[in-house]
Amino acid sequence: MAITASMVKELREKTGAGMMDCKKALTETEGDMDKAIDYLREKGISKAAKKADRIAAEGLAYVKSSGNKAVIAEVNAETDFVSKNENFQTLVDTIADYLLTNEPADVEAAMTGTMADGNTLEAYINDQIAKIGEKISLRRFQVVQKDDNAAFGEYLHMGGRIGVLTLLEGTTDEKLAKDVAMHVAAINPNYVSRDEVPKEEADREREVLKQQALNEGKPENIVEKMVEGRLNKYFEQICLLDQEFVKDTDQKVGKYVKQNGASVKTFIRYEVGEGMEKRDDDFADEVMSQVKK
Repeated sequence: MAITASMVKELREKTGAGMMDCKKALTETEGDMDKAIDYLREKGISKAAKKADRIAAEGLAYVKSSGNKAVIAEVNAETDFVSKNENFQTLVDTIADYLLTNEPADVEAAMTGTMADGNTLEAYINDQIAKIGEKISLRRFQVVQKDDNAAFGEYLHMGGRIGVLTLLEGTTDEKLAKDVAMHVAAINPNYVSRDEVPKEEADREREVLKQQALNEGKPENIVEKMVEGRLNKYFEQICLLDQEFVKDTDQKVGKYVKQNGASVKTFIRYEVGEGMEKRDDDFADEVMSQVKK
């Protein structure tokens, strides 16, 4: 029988499963709503839906490259335990491969896209939720392209708590690119260079520094000079090329890269769970929640 949009909507409301999963369930059961619900339960998809309102702010940041493409992604789960789970690590690697191959525009497009086995990424993740027992979600990702005279720097800190992908041009030295990635992981700059800092941000900081100097009682005729000096310090805090290189604090990152014949095109830094609501369970509760599964 024909599967209508209203039937799919009804099944979604009853189970919380994804649209494509509901459509497949109804197709497989010839439109029988009760059998479709059982079908989703048997596949573990309803179980996944029940976890949808849980907080997933743990997980892994991951970086992977293939040829002239690289991807950085964050995949979240509910507890830090799962990030050490081999099945979860395999899931993250599988997702990275899928993202590299398909280059979806955003997370929504990624979730509805088709994997090599014909299933959607959403269906694959739901299947793994049933096996692993926690809410799992692809939070964000970015695919980066390079040419032959460029290098990716890939670095994972604390087993994937922080992931960094850098792109250096004018060199194929991956060690150099990784050194820069390690610096980014440690210092967390906001921009590559001063040119990237929005004018509004720089002007706002300049005004704050000016008021600080005036409040300190500094003469107005030297305030402007003081402000520019302090603004340089501000740029050193937020701009990668202006920062002291962590592996050699006697030189700036920009100088270090330039003397190796390269330039920094871009960097992406993901820290797991940054900006997300965190679980407030204490460690003992988290352990017990795992023991009881």
